Amino acid sequence: MSGATKSPSGAPSSRETAPRDERAPLAGRPRCATIAIAAVAVLGLSLTSCGGSDDDDETTELMVLAASSLTTAFDELETTYEDEHPDVDVKLSYDSSAILVEQVISGAPADVLATADTDTMADAVDADMIDGEPTIFARNTMLIATPPGNPAGIQDVTDLTDATVAVCVPEAPCGAATQKLFDLNNLDVQPATEEDNVSSVLTKVTSGEVDAGIVYVTDAQAAGDDVDTAEITHADEVINDDPIAIIAGSDNSDAAQDWVDLVLSSDGQQTLADLGFRTVSSG
Repeated sequence: MSGATKSPSGAPSSRETAPRDERAPLAGRPRCATIAIAAVAVLGLSLTSCGGSDDDDETTELMVLAASSLTTAFDELETTYEDEHPDVDVKLSYDSSAILVEQVISGAPADVLATADTDTMADAVDADMIDGEPTIFARNTMLIATPPGNPAGIQDVTDLTDATVAVCVPEAPCGAATQKLFDLNNLDVQPATEEDNVSSVLTKVTSGEVDAGIVYVTDAQAAGDDVDTAEITHADEVINDDPIAIIAGSDNSDAAQDWVDLVLSSDGQQTLADLGFRTVSSG
């Protein structure tokens, strides 16, 4: 403290010499110094004690990495979580599951990972980046999304061979599922664009840049009137399981577990179901 370098209030500094008759008697100075030192020590202890409460009031920052398809659901759950844990600030980062796993393996600081399929989560597990076993908390399927009014007249998946189509890159769960569906329907679809994540595919559709895009049911539901939809034959045969796990070495493992518990809770599952996910309990 700056005060620690100063002499008592009104006393001369080392560069000032007061007249002899203004100085305290020499015999009395040791006792005063002892009292002053003791007083400062007691004050210091008091300040230390008071200062300790600042650490107790600090907010924990919980970093959650989640697949783009979970954006709406996790945004809603963030509000629920922070209402129940006012001392925790949830930070959500969305992207393709493959990209998120690469970030985790590269050492990006994070506490929770939720992916859109089990294959990408397995990569994180194989890299010893996951604490414990991942838990499946939701399931999702694909459909065709078109701009409002369906200008290209896309009725089913066979119409995509003559249309401009947006899909996810093959490395992303949405891209892998899309290719499986094309294979099951014996189709050779040449995409006009391949996007890193399903949110980007949806943007291509809503902006009218493409005739159609292959997206998750939940993304189309969240888009509402901004898209029209068409079912894909064999879609029920290509179901993506969404797993969640705590990242190994998390500095906030307790808060991370609370987040996982919320996602798996009845309230969390209801939130997911309302947004079009197939929950664990519903199959």
